[in-house]
Amino acid sequence: MPTSAALVPEVANGPTGRPMPTFPEPDPVTGPRRARVVSMCNQKGGVGKTTTTINLGASLAEYGRKVLLVDFDPQGSLSVGLGLNPHEMEFTVYNLLMERDVELDDVVVPSGVPGMDLLPSNIDLSAAEVQLVHEVAREQTLQRVLAPALDQYDVILIDCQPSLGLLTVNALTASDGVIVPLECEYFALRGVALLKTTIDKVRERLNPKLHIDGVLGTMFDGRTLHSREVMDRLVSAWGDTVFHTVIRRTVKFSDSTVAGEPITTYASSSTGADHYRSLAREVLARWRDG
Repeated sequence: MPTSAALVPEVANGPTGRPMPTFPEPDPVTGPRRARVVSMCNQKGGVGKTTTTINLGASLAEYGRKVLLVDFDPQGSLSVGLGLNPHEMEFTVYNLLMERDVELDDVVVPSGVPGMDLLPSNIDLSAAEVQLVHEVAREQTLQRVLAPALDQYDVILIDCQPSLGLLTVNALTASDGVIVPLECEYFALRGVALLKTTIDKVRERLNPKLHIDGVLGTMFDGRTLHSREVMDRLVSAWGDTVFHTVIRRTVKFSDSTVAGEPITTYASSSTGADHYRSLAREVLARWRDG
């Protein structure tokens, strides 16, 4: 098994129309930890942010990374998708943000996946957007409360709400990178320019290190001309920022959500699980080479 992250082109083209590289098994983690913080961000709902957060996190954990998932959406879909009932939890990320005596370890819970933990959320988080307006350095609140986690994890993935409000700005300010899940559908393309403008503003004013790690095509159906045309437009507009890995539609994603676990454990040998493992290898290769 190769250990180098060098990319080896294959003959066949992938769904993006480019030669599909082979992403080898990642090297094991050595040395002290310093987490890379990544926001899953798109102001459009239903594009696969939560699904990607869960399954990319689980795949990274399979490759030996210690992962923290942050449910930063008042809908609490990430928490529910891991089989938890956030309304029955004593503490959520809201308490961590707004109550000085609540610490990270009070809120973090096991996800059920070895090597992956969760900061849960529920509807209480919607109040934080209003309350944070009156806080000093309100955009840095999440960055402050996540600081103790940086030397405990290798990767922190933040599942953002489908808006570009203060919570999302907090997530971007706390992040090293952004992954943009994008449904392979025409209307999903229209809002990406607005999202890029927001990311650029956060980089200029609040977080100079913020970087777009990649744009991820989701819900791809290779049988339709429409999906293929959307991928062509995406690659034309964003070039190599678009991940080679594309997440195809499969009913297994819905089934695994109902089961409250990642597709990598619910249907380990499915194509959906393989795609997210491929994405994890591609993401780790980009981080290493970037």
